[in-house]
Amino acid sequence: MSITVGDKLPEATFTVMDGGPKQVSASDVFAGKRVALFAVPGAFTPTCSEHHLPGFIGHAAQLKAKGVDMVACTAVNDVFVLDAWANAHGVNGLITMLADGSATFAKALGLDVDLGPFGLGVRSKRYAMIVEDGAVKYLAVEDSPPEHSKATAEKLLAAL
Repeated sequence: MSITVGDKLPEATFTVMDGGPKQVSASDVFAGKRVALFAVPGAFTPTCSEHHLPGFIGHAAQLKAKGVDMVACTAVNDVFVLDAWANAHGVNGLITMLADGSATFAKALGLDVDLGPFGLGVRSKRYAMIVEDGAVKYLAVEDSPPEHSKATAEKLLAAL
């Protein structure tokens, strides 16, 4: 069963790049904050690199102006890949990158997808949500990984 609006996020551990790999808990990331969280199936993949991440980079200031404390991205990639992807796209601190290398968070949300037939293994579905103090206030999930029409920065802005 997938997470829905009104649910609390499950506890999980992410890895972030903070002078080197560092583990942080979901409660540390989301407690007491309003977070625009989006997930991509994989760093350096076409839709994620050409549309999804750039949309959030371009709208980060507008999201924060509407009361978002943090814009965060999660992906089932290791922290080194996620950090290289952020650097390649000039994220420059606009977005907090949360590596979910073993898909623990994606699975706990019920938003994992098996892309093994495409050589990608278990990944996260593409989604975007507004999280307030650890609870889901808005959620949009794409029907398939290549799609990018529901889980956009523009849709989150409209929801705020």
